[in-house]
Order: sequence, then C-alpha cells, then structure tokens
Amino acid sequence: MKPRRSLAILLPALLLATAPQVAGASILPDVPDIKAVTDYRPKIPLRVYTADKVLIGEFGAERREFVPVAKVPALLKSAVLAIEDTRFYEHGGVDWIRALGAAKANIGDFGSQGASTITMQVARNFFLSRDKTMPRKLLEVALAYKIEKALSKDQILEVYLNQIYLGQRAYGFASAARTYFGKPLPELSLAELAMLAGLPQNPSSSNPVSNPQAARKRQQVVLRRMRELAMITEPQYRRALAERLQVRSYGATLNPRAAWVAEIARQAVHARFGQAAYERGITVTTTIVAAEQDAAYESVRRNVLAYDRRHGYRGPEARIVLPADADEKADATATALQKRPIVDGLSPAVVIAASPKRVRALLANGDAVEITGPGLAFAAGALSGKAKPAAKLTPGAVIRLTKAADGALSIAQLPEVAAAFVALDTETGAYRALVGGFDYSVHKFNHVTQAWRQPGSSIKPFVYSAGLERGFFPGTQILDEPLDFSAEKAYANWSPRNDDNVFQGPVTVRHALSRSRNVPTVRMLRALDVDYTREHLARFGFDAARQPRNLTLGLGTGAVTPLQMAGAYAVLANGGYRVEPWLIARIQDGDGTVLLEQAAPAPRQASARVLDERNAFIVDSMLRDVTRVGTAAAASRQLQRHDLAGKTGTTSNAIDGWFAGYGGNVAAVAWMGYDEPRSLGGREFGSTLALPMWVDFMRVALAKTPQHEPLPPECVARAGGDWVYAEYAEQEHPPEAADGIEALMGTFSSADEATQ
Repeated sequence: MKPRRSLAILLPALLLATAPQVAGASILPDVPDIKAVTDYRPKIPLRVYTADKVLIGEFGAERREFVPVAKVPALLKSAVLAIEDTRFYEHGGVDWIRALGAAKANIGDFGSQGASTITMQVARNFFLSRDKTMPRKLLEVALAYKIEKALSKDQILEVYLNQIYLGQRAYGFASAARTYFGKPLPELSLAELAMLAGLPQNPSSSNPVSNPQAARKRQQVVLRRMRELAMITEPQYRRALAERLQVRSYGATLNPRAAWVAEIARQAVHARFGQAAYERGITVTTTIVAAEQDAAYESVRRNVLAYDRRHGYRGPEARIVLPADADEKADATATALQKRPIVDGLSPAVVIAASPKRVRALLANGDAVEITGPGLAFAAGALSGKAKPAAKLTPGAVIRLTKAADGALSIAQLPEVAAAFVALDTETGAYRALVGGFDYSVHKFNHVTQAWRQPGSSIKPFVYSAGLERGFFPGTQILDEPLDFSAEKAYANWSPRNDDNVFQGPVTVRHALSRSRNVPTVRMLRALDVDYTREHLARFGFDAARQPRNLTLGLGTGAVTPLQMAGAYAVLANGGYRVEPWLIARIQDGDGTVLLEQAAPAPRQASARVLDERNAFIVDSMLRDVTRVGTAAAASRQLQRHDLAGKTGTTSNAIDGWFAGYGGNVAAVAWMGYDEPRSLGGREFGSTLALPMWVDFMRVALAKTPQHEPLPPECVARAGGDWVYAEYAEQEHPPEAADGIEALMGTFSSADEATQ
C-alpha cells in the first residue's frame, strides 16, 4: 500500500480511537496556551480618512478591521458555513462525519479533500504550520477541542471571520470587503459575499484581482452550495450568478487618489506613536474633502496626459526578446511587466505583433488584446515604415494601454512631466485637496511641499501689493517701453521683454498686472527698492532668502513651493490674514479614544493680520480682472462666474507653468514642469498648462457656492476711475495718469528718459 493512501485510511481511524484522550489533551501534554484566541486582540492597521469619512490610506503589515459577530451579515455567515463547515454548530470541534467522507474521497482519487472545521482552522492559523504530518494533525485536533471548551460557537466564528487571511494583505472579511470592493461589509451584495467566502481555501489562486476567472468559479461553487442547503432561494441564486462585480483594480494597494495625503498623515502618526501606529487600530481624520480630492486628482491626470499627448509619442518604455515557445514567451512577458509600476489607468503590455492597422499585445495576466483604429492614432508615427528605430513599435516593445469608457483600448505612454495641485481653505488654512504629482507609484516626491520652483509672473501680485504701500494704485500709469541698462554693470547683459515682444507705451498698473506686462513690473520694482519688496513678500509666507536681490525678482526668478503660493494667495482672498496649512483634525485609537484633536482655528484673528485690508481689497480687484479680461479670462468664461481671482505664471523659456487663485473660500494652486528643468514648449504658458487644472477643480469645489463680490472697506475710495486709499482721494491730484509716469521715470537713468 502506498504511504499516502495508508495515511488517508489510518488517520481517521486513529483520531476516532483517540478522540477522548485528544479531547482531554492527555496524550499531548505540550498543547499551547490558547490565550491568543480567548483574549483575541488583532493587529489593526493605521487608517486615514477624509473629513467626510472616506478611507484614503491604510498602513500595516496586515489589513484588518474587527467586526463583532453580531454585526456580520447573516448571508456571509451562511456562505462561510456552507463552503467551510456546514455542521459547525453541531460538532464539538472536529466533524468526524466529514473527516470520514474526506478520507474516503482521498482513498479513491489520491485527492486532498479537506476535513478541517472552522475551529481547527482557527487553531492552525494561530498556532501551527501547514505541514501535513500526523503529530501536527493530532495537535490541531487537541487545540480545536481546547478552543471549543473555552469559547462559545459564536466567539469562535467571530475570531475566524476577523482573523482568516483572504489575499492582498487582507485579514478578515471586513478588510477584504474594502480591499476588493471598496465598501463596508454590510453593503456587499450576495454575489460579492459569496466571492469573499470562496477565498479561505486558497486566497492566492482565487484572488479576484490577480485571477478573476478562478475567483468567479469559486464564487459559483459557494452559491451552488448555499442553494443546495436552502440558505438562499432560486431567484437569489440566479441574480447573484448574473451580477457583474466591480473589483478594485488596485486591490490592497494605496488608494492613488490621495496617496500623498495619506503619506503625510502616516509620517505624522508614526513620529508620535512609533511602530504601535500600525497595530493599534489608530484612525486619522484629515481636513481633506473627498469630492474635491477626487477632482484635483482627476484634473492633474487629465491635463498632464493632455500635455503629454500634445507633444507626441516618444516610443516604447523598454524592449524584451520574445522567445518562440509560447510558454516561454508568456513567462518572459510576465517577468518584464512585473517590473513596470502599476499606474492607475495605464496598463503595461508587451507587443507581440504590430502593423500600421493593428497591434496585438500581451497583458500582465497573460491575456492577448488587440488595438485598432483610433486606438493607434497617438502612436501612428511609431508604426510607420519611416519611424526611427528607437521609437518604432515592434514585437517585444513594452507599451502602455488605456481603456475608454466603452472598453476600447488605446496606446498611451507614461508622462515624463511632473505636476502638483493644492487647495486650502482661505479662512482656516485647512487642506481641502493635495496631489503631489502625476502618480504616487511612479514618483513619491511631493511637489506640493518639496518642489522649489521659479514662480514666474504668479509672484507679481505681491510685488504690486508692495507698490500700493508706496503710493502706486490701479490707475497709476507706468511706461511699457524698452529699458536700457547699458550704463549699469549689474544689468549690462539684461533687457527685460514682454512675452509678446510688444510694447504698449503708458499703461495703468491694473492693465500691467491683468495682462502680465513684464517691463512695467520691473519699472515699478526699481522704484520700490528690491530689499523693501523682498521684506514685503515675506509677509505672505515666502522665504525672503530664496528671492533674488535684483530686479529679476519681479519676474519670478526666486524659488517657492506650490504650498507657499497657496498660503500667499489665501492672504489676498481673506482680507489680509496669514493662515497656517493644517491637515490632521483628529487621531483616535482602536477603541475610539481621542488621542489628538485639532479644531479649526478661528478665522481673521488680529494677531494673524499681515496685510492692510485696503491693500488686500485693491490687489483682489486687480486679480479679478486677470480672470475676466486678462491672461486667465478663460476661467470666468468656462466656469460662468465673475467672482474668481488669480494669476498665471510662466517662467523664462516656459520651464514652469503656474496658475494660482481663489474663489469662494478656496485658494488653489496648479503647477506643471519637469523635475530636471527644461522647456515645456514654445507655445506653452501658465494659461495652457496650469489654468485648465485649476478650472477643472474649481468646477467641483465651487459647484454649491454662490457667487460673492467683496464689499469695499471704508478706508478705500474711487478716484480717477479706480480704487485708491481714502487719504489719497482727498488730494487735489491723486497718484495717477501723467503724475505716475513722471514719478516712475524720475527713478531711472537718462537712457531710460530717452525712451519716452
């Protein structure tokens, strides 16, 4: 007799013969203490939520979410018992009837039909290995009896439902519900519950993310068994079989829409609690608004991909050699694609055949797909006979595919350009949305908080704010004509120009800012004094040490972060008060005890004022013109609002593109550029790169916010058709028109005067 068949015959007989002794553990004096089960304390991971209770991050070696057995859906209990242990409430820990049936099946076909009860599985999961040996099996039985003696049936089932491993680092059914379906356990349908119930037997081979077909087959087995046991009706059974399930494509990985937010929260909690942060069931509630975070994420991705598409297909990410043998080809493809980062919406694939009319490719799961028609348009040049070898699509090329709503596939590529978006509450400084880059899985660098970039013209409002303090008001005129610095050593090789290379002669301050005229800004800065202006910028939260001590300051050659820029624009939006960005509103432990709570700071405290309300109001009025008739007029036109304010920014050679602005009580900043600075293109500006991101976001953020025009403070007045400080309005000749030109021109050399 073969050893395996002998074991299959002898084991049940031996267990039956020794059942009483095993139950009393007399033949196994070293049965472990079962305190880990009787005093069950699962390691619950750190979870991060938005202000409106949407889960955006989870950190821990094990994904768990404890649910008392009384709150477990009855259909889930039925599904688990149907497939794992039908007689659970009848046996004493070991189902001898099932054990004999399993032994008979194993003798007949050398199979491995299981006989483990739920109690035995609990014993094995807590204390034992999976080795199929007689001593281990006897110990498992002894532990099962010991557990049954110490706990009620419901308590055992509760431990099982919360402890069992279900793939994707998910332990317990509540965690698996969020991992695979993104929903809490009570919201799952019968079809979804049945799919989860099929996982304990083999969570790797039946994984809905990596092996959906196997998961579907296992689900059908569970449903059929439930129907046989009359746990569900025939109509329920049919509906569940027909239901199309939506499994989260990223499974247990970090939700990509708020990955940078979750990481900031994780770092803060780990710094406070250490390793316990990942085991105590700590929850973090942030100030993020889920709908706005989604809008920011989608806007960044949509506009980065649009920019990338405007600048053409670069060719495949890599190339591999495809073996002739089909199995070897599949292995080579899988190996190559496993090295590619998983990017939301951009699936890696390997080309196996290519022509100008059709491309066939293999996905990571081994499926072959075909791309035709419009799906080839982006990469048409790489499929032509004239394509350069490095860009040509041939068998072995590693590419990216994107799927449209109708399921049609298109060739795409991973963008090289970076981007950032941040939105703050202008009254409290609370983060409403933060996207640190195109995709966290590709590049974890947080461009919102860590990227120091030149702000270009988006710095100008703060220069003009400094000008107001020195008597230059919206109606003041400045000469827009070439500057001659030939007589000054410091600027001998510099001649500022406007972006359109056109000079308009005398223009008002309002016109100069709304149309982003460079030369008038430099003239104003020269009149103000650079050091004074640098100190004024520091009021808004800019690092003065990172701003140049020369006239290029007015054109944005210093360095700022998108977060600094958002905070600075919030000052203009709220009437002159500095806000401190903050993210974490509450931290609680697994028992619900509040460990830290931060209430929103009271807005507009006198101690936070950094700018005269008159100054803020007048700069705001000029920034509203930027979005109505200036370089960002598309904002008001597309959003159909007239209460928006902001400023575009494009640095020299279009290396950085910005839009910073506000509406309602939201200040938001969008940025795009390359990590290794290089031109974004001769036809790209802040209005083409960043403004569309801002508009897409604000469409969601302001959807329920009525339009609002600020009331002028008592200390400003109209003079010469525009706003001035009230004390100037009483003068016979307020600072405007020709007086402004003469005042400015007097600060320049005779060479400048010759240009009048």
